[in-house]
Amino acid sequence: MPFPRRSASYGRILPTHRWQGLSRGQRLWRAMRWWLALAVLIAVMGYFFGGPQRIAPQAMPTGPSEVVKGPLVRCGKGRGAPCVVDGDTIILGARTIRVIGIDAPETHPARCPAEAQQGEAATQMLLGLVNQGPFTLAGPSPAVHDEYGRELRHLLRARSDGSVQSIADDMVASGTARAYLRGPRDPWC
Repeated sequence: MPFPRRSASYGRILPTHRWQGLSRGQRLWRAMRWWLALAVLIAVMGYFFGGPQRIAPQAMPTGPSEVVKGPLVRCGKGRGAPCVVDGDTIILGARTIRVIGIDAPETHPARCPAEAQQGEAATQMLLGLVNQGPFTLAGPSPAVHDEYGRELRHLLRARSDGSVQSIADDMVASGTARAYLRGPRDPWC
């Protein structure tokens, strides 16, 4: 009677511990993968759910800033004056400026009639806020631009009591805009 063939692993002594027989990289991966997964989960949650408590700085910035005076109008065809495009964008000369920290409904093109109505209310709110008096454009130096080429700036105004009025915070408080710094945006429809 022929003897059965022995397998290739016959006589091999199996590791007595789960770490034995593994390379250094495999041991490191097994030890760190759960911590890495936890760190990624915390980072993702912070990115999407960690909304800002206050959008603008607590005090007037000491770095380079620009004071804007004079009335702004609603942007339209043939107008060259400083104007408000929508609830989060203004035009000053050849510069288009996006207000840091807010997302307002679109007015052109709006995705639905409700967004168009909300966008018009946000535009009128921003127009009223910037026309209350001179305000300061502040932000990183050199200027940072978004994906559409707009400068990203805070719109701030010093109050008589020494505090700072943030136009972005006022827009969010009025309900015409949402706090937004990055990530996916919720639809307005």
